Amino acid sequence: MYVPEEIIETIRMIEHENLDIRATTMGINLKDCACEDIDTLKENIYNKIVSNAENLVETAERVSKKYGIPIVTKRVSVTPIGSIIGSAIKNMDRKEAIKACVEVGKTLDKAAKDINIDFIGGYSALVQKGITRSEAMLIDSIPYMMKETDTVCSSVNVATTKAGINMDAVKRMGEVIKETSEMTEDALGCAKLVVFANAPEDNPFMAGAFHGVGEGDAVINVGVSGPGVVRATVEKLKGADIGTVCNEIKKTAFKITRVGELIGREVSKELNVPFGIVDLSLAPTPAVGDSIANILEAIGLERCGTHGTTAALALLNDAVKKGGAMAASYVGGLSGSFIPVSEDAGMIKAVEDGALKLDKLEAMTCVCSVGLDMIAIPGKTPASTISAIIADEMAIGVINKKTTAVRIIPVPNKDVGDYVEYGGLLGKAPIMPVNEYSSEEFINRGGRIPSPLQSMLN
Repeated sequence: MYVPEEIIETIRMIEHENLDIRATTMGINLKDCACEDIDTLKENIYNKIVSNAENLVETAERVSKKYGIPIVTKRVSVTPIGSIIGSAIKNMDRKEAIKACVEVGKTLDKAAKDINIDFIGGYSALVQKGITRSEAMLIDSIPYMMKETDTVCSSVNVATTKAGINMDAVKRMGEVIKETSEMTEDALGCAKLVVFANAPEDNPFMAGAFHGVGEGDAVINVGVSGPGVVRATVEKLKGADIGTVCNEIKKTAFKITRVGELIGREVSKELNVPFGIVDLSLAPTPAVGDSIANILEAIGLERCGTHGTTAALALLNDAVKKGGAMAASYVGGLSGSFIPVSEDAGMIKAVEDGALKLDKLEAMTCVCSVGLDMIAIPGKTPASTISAIIADEMAIGVINKKTTAVRIIPVPNKDVGDYVEYGGLLGKAPIMPVNEYSSEEFINRGGRIPSPLQSMLN
């Protein structure tokens, strides 16, 4: 039950502190769409998406207007295409198979545009232990698919705590990211491509959303976001001890998550689709004040990236999860604090001031919600170095039994000191330096890094 004071407080959060529902995502099972004929497969996929999600945008906007709470993006995630395309391309040569995969990607894009959603995720492959031929073809097709589509997002899971790290897949993804950067304007395709360790099956956020094989036929997942609200809370706590700061963040996260649960269940009810999870993540935007970096600075850091940043982020992440978990029936997705550089005005400022570098960002990913996210690097960076950056991040996820990811953007003809600007939620990214010593021999070894001892839980 909502008391009047809580309703007034929520209105203030919306009007002055950028509280919103960042993502309302419908997951759709495509397993029953599989077919040996590629044209039939495409038709099945299109019809399944449109029949399930044709009213998603209209319903979300109606619920948003009813409660006065912004819903920023409406999205769909589908069963990983790498899991359902195999029979359709099994008799094709490599060139034909890649072309067929791209055609499926274009089908996803057409369906997304016809139902007026912002993004569709699930052009994905799960290759943490090995790569099937169909998944290899899908991965090879990613640069071409990104060139031909606008709304499709892609993800590849290359590691899990149980399986270890597939270094063959890590090497290939470094090459694919490089190829995608060269085939799409300002490397925009790389902003829609993410490499995972321990990818969740119910993530509502792009670019990593897909509808896991353990999910039902359809589900509504929501991602809440309120960095501005948390920052405003912390700014009122000058001189308070750390325990008090943690407690107040928990209370705020509880309130934010209650809003997400309300909206998610209302959309679910109107669409007659089961409600899934609330993702408790704090997702920043380029708007001034709507920043994870600004929260860390309000806790007491002169600039995000200085010594103490990892500890401050750890307490923030923990407090958000503890507070949010009490307010939601089901918690899932990524749940924590996102640290995407280009999408966070405070992070951009920290990079510009020299306080935040790639090595510190990597350390922060040990305790954040995701990983190295929306980081632009020089276009001349070799694919082997990109693969090595991925490998480091995958190791953090595997050893710590958490989700980690890499969304990195090598921007052609750009170097340190330059910027790449995408606008909207993707924001503006300063080009960050990378270590120029080679990792090529290590990456070329291939094989698989075994799972760690702590994975043996049976």
